This record gives sequence, C-alpha cells and structure tokens, in this order.
Amino acid sequence: MRYAAGALAAAPAVVVTAHLAGCPVCRARVGEYEALGGALLEGTEPTQMSATALNDTLAMLDDEDAAAPFAPPPLAPVEIEGVRLPDALRGCDIGRWRWIGPGMKMSRVGVPEDPEANLILLKVGPGRALPDHGHVGTEFTYIISGSFSDRFGTFRPGDLAEMDDDVEHQPVVDKDGECICLAALEGRMRFKNVIGRMLQPIFGI
Repeated sequence: MRYAAGALAAAPAVVVTAHLAGCPVCRARVGEYEALGGALLEGTEPTQMSATALNDTLAMLDDEDAAAPFAPPPLAPVEIEGVRLPDALRGCDIGRWRWIGPGMKMSRVGVPEDPEANLILLKVGPGRALPDHGHVGTEFTYIISGSFSDRFGTFRPGDLAEMDDDVEHQPVVDKDGECICLAALEGRMRFKNVIGRMLQPIFGI
C-alpha cells in the first residue's frame, strides 16, 4: 500500500519494483491499491488551478510536438562483474564488491533520488550463514539468484522477504550455490555478536 501511494522510501521502492517485475499477483495487488487511491482522490475537494494552467500545459505540448523524433538505443542490461541485476537498478550507482566476512561480499548501491538511501547488494557463498541479527526499522530483501533459508522458510529467486523490527533471524545460504540479494534497510541491522557490531560502522549496515 505504501508503494502504491508513493509513500515508500526510495531504497525499499527499488526492491519492491524488482519483485513486481516478476510477480503478477503482487502487480495486481498494487493495481488494486492504486485504484483505491484514485477513488479517494475523486472524493476530495478540488483545488483551484492557476489562471494560466491551460495555456502553460498547451505550451508544453507544443514543445513536445516540435521536438525531433528520437528512437532511444536498446538499454544495456544492468550488471556487476558479469552478474545480471534487476532492471529496477537502472540509473543507480552500483559499487564494487567489498569483502565483509568469510565468503561474503557487499556492494553499496547509490539511489539518485535519495543519496542517504541504504541499499546494498549481498553475495554470500554456499552454506554460509549471515550473522544472527535483528533490525531497526524494516528490511526488504529481493533474491536475485541462489536461495537462503531462515526460521520463516526458504526464499528463492524472485522472492521478496520483508522483516520488521520485531524479527531476529539468521539467513543461511543453501549449499547448492552462492546467493545474491538486493536489500534495503529503513534503519540499521542489529547484530547479536561482537564481530557484526565491530563491522557495522565500517560498512554502514
């Protein structure tokens, strides 16, 4: 509902957009919320437009008609070191992989609309367990490749995991291959072990 209303922060919105690209059920749900929002708008009192609003709009349309037709080139896939990433990351600044622990790497993703957004890519080797942690705020995770399991079940490519600040868990990557995820943090991770707390200021997670 927050996504449909445009109230979801930039980083979580990127993660949700990535999931929606492959989930018709969730796209339909967003459509329902958008229709509900439209119905609510119809019931609100109209706002007085400026006296020049019509002329201003027609002038913008004239400018568009006068522009030379342009066929944009095909868009190149979004990648990091040969790994195909969701199209939702198009226009974002994808950082290089950085080591954050045995079998684990992280890439920080810059979001143009919000320079303070906390959006990261995680690459974790097969059988590796992330540190046991909770969250300050909500964590949105989209699985790009591979899979991981925690006490809530197994998450596979295309899945979206949403964990709020009441949740503590320890994702473990399945043994048949590495897992690459896109994660947005509305707050910070809350690590239970000393190593996680030591690394947190360095990597900003």
